Amino acid sequence: MFKMHEKGKIVTLALLLALPASAYAAEPQATAPAAEQTAPAASGDSSTSTSTDKESTSSAAKSKASLTDSLKGGYTTAATKLMVPWSMQFAGDTVYITQRVGGIVQVKNGKQTLQKVQTKKPLRVVGEAGLTGFVLDPNFAKNKMAYIYHAYEEKGEGFNRIVKVKLTGNTWKEQSELLKGIPGGRIHEGGRLAIGPDGMLYSTAGETNRRELSQDLKSYGGKILRMTTAGKIPKDNPIKNSYVYAYGLRNSQGIAWTSDGKLYASDHGPSGAPIPGGGTDRTGLDEINLIKPGANYGWPEVMGKETAKGMTPPLYVASSKAIAPSGIAVTPNDTILVATLAGESLKEFDPKTKKMTDVLTGVGRVRDVAVHNGKIYVLTNNTSGGDGDPGSNDDRLLILK
Repeated sequence: MFKMHEKGKIVTLALLLALPASAYAAEPQATAPAAEQTAPAASGDSSTSTSTDKESTSSAAKSKASLTDSLKGGYTTAATKLMVPWSMQFAGDTVYITQRVGGIVQVKNGKQTLQKVQTKKPLRVVGEAGLTGFVLDPNFAKNKMAYIYHAYEEKGEGFNRIVKVKLTGNTWKEQSELLKGIPGGRIHEGGRLAIGPDGMLYSTAGETNRRELSQDLKSYGGKILRMTTAGKIPKDNPIKNSYVYAYGLRNSQGIAWTSDGKLYASDHGPSGAPIPGGGTDRTGLDEINLIKPGANYGWPEVMGKETAKGMTPPLYVASSKAIAPSGIAVTPNDTILVATLAGESLKEFDPKTKKMTDVLTGVGRVRDVAVHNGKIYVLTNNTSGGDGDPGSNDDRLLILK
């Protein structure tokens, strides 16, 4: 194990090892950053970072050793003072980061630029709702298109929608609406977007603390959704004439594929909150699931290691102490990196052994993780209202070394 101190905390690296149009408004408890910020691409806290990373990573990616085995300890800080960052995407060496409070931060050549997002429905920022999911179109280099998942309000009720946007200058402008009416609220919003190996657009959708939605096939809540990049229902979806790809989920915030085409998803377990109609949920029992077309993952009928006919059990269940898994990423060796919020760590899950181990701790809440060009990128999430304890430079984009 490798340990180092940062601001009195310990960073632990396990060496076993991206029309009226409206610009997004800021969340009440957060102050939006200036339109442009500057920071050296490889700068970081002097006690934990170095200014350059000269180590070649291509050999590590190609070797039989795990990507995390190549880590030597520490990280560089590629971006600072992000406001509730949620998702990241890569176009070459440029990183794009959504902020839940609004806007997309471009990190390019060591410079941070806050880019506006213009949508036909104003952004709703309440609790966990806001601008969350984000994925670039496979032809982004040519068409500058991407897809976002954002909250909005209609007749006093909260919803989420998926829209296609185009980058023009420093503004992302809505081009078309792919899907609307995804349940919204204050919590359990879901919102992760990803393009699958099949070229389809996948989205997670939370049950917004309305448990019954997860088993309701007429609702998008508590589901993984699948569509074409034009927003159409694929003919081979498991439920005819439905976007629903998998259901019985609570608040899934991470999806990724291993090299054999298997889809994995993280899901938040019960949080100790009051149950509508009486009683109190248990705590913890967060999950990693192997997602199969049309499968029912049980919430709220079963949870944790409980089983029932017709329901698919999780591959991994956390203890009664919540880790709150969010974004996930697959390594070249087909292990799964898991960003955890309550767990305040980056973890690594091995689908073969079903073991979960720590990779990085001591940086607070971790919202998202990505593997790009043989390096591991991490987004912290300490500016998220009362949930986090932000430092002077939070939130940050980190590159593990």
